[in-house]
Amino acid sequence: MTIMVIGSANMDLIIQVEHIPSPGETILGGQFLTASGGKGANQAVASARLGSDVCFVSCVGEDSFGETLINNYRKDNINIKHIKRSSEPSGVAMIYVAQNGENSIAVAPGANALLIPQDLDKLTAQFAHSDIVLTQLETPIETIMRASELAKSNQCLFVLNPAPVQSLPDNLYPLIDIITPNETEAALLTGIEVTDESSALMAAKVLFNRGVGNVIITMGAQGAFFYDGNTAKLIPTHKVAAIDTTAAGDTFNGALVSALAQNNTLLEAIAFANKAAALSVTKLGAQSSIPYLDEITHSTSHI
Repeated sequence: MTIMVIGSANMDLIIQVEHIPSPGETILGGQFLTASGGKGANQAVASARLGSDVCFVSCVGEDSFGETLINNYRKDNINIKHIKRSSEPSGVAMIYVAQNGENSIAVAPGANALLIPQDLDKLTAQFAHSDIVLTQLETPIETIMRASELAKSNQCLFVLNPAPVQSLPDNLYPLIDIITPNETEAALLTGIEVTDESSALMAAKVLFNRGVGNVIITMGAQGAFFYDGNTAKLIPTHKVAAIDTTAAGDTFNGALVSALAQNNTLLEAIAFANKAAALSVTKLGAQSSIPYLDEITHSTSHI
């Protein structure tokens, strides 16, 4: 099965720090590094590294960052023929990573804001060839809406990771086959604070009642909560020593659709995605932390 990932591509500029600086605070950091990032790109890389056939649809600048990003996608055997180039600078993310693994991120969207619905209208053949469409919210909401419409008209499974969270159009929810917010995103979408299974179920029911087919709320160390109108289940994750959580959610989403593309059930796919995400937080960086399939296969005994 073929996965089409539509979304953002950024160059991440990362500083390791003892703690996330408070407003007005200047601190001396540690190591600085650059890494390929962006939620869309991270999820495309995760799916590709886990054995899937992936086409990535995005927009990057005609600059050195854009060239580097595209070259990195080639290394992961991602189909890049539908990546748009723009005179606008490539997207950039400034990331602080604290010693406890938590992070603080600010994003300058740059070229990502120029991925427009008309770009997707040119990809009718690619939609027809795809089985799963995965997207996020770092590109214009009008583009996400068009992606959902084209996915539905081509009988693709449409998966939305609503991050960074924003208000969604009412007519988008019924087009979503799977939605994957974390606790914070679920709370902002539903008005229900998510802290445990009970509150996760309440929030999931709100999203389900808006028309979503399946709800998966990722809950950090607790695991991922699943609800489809009949089954409500918390799938536990694996305990690891976290170094950097930057791409954990993206790894989860990429792994989820990769497992579905390989004919796993949704519950099996969630368990697989939990393992991939757990492995990702044991490494520094976004795409540099995303595991390959053999790493997950060989990790069974120690996570």
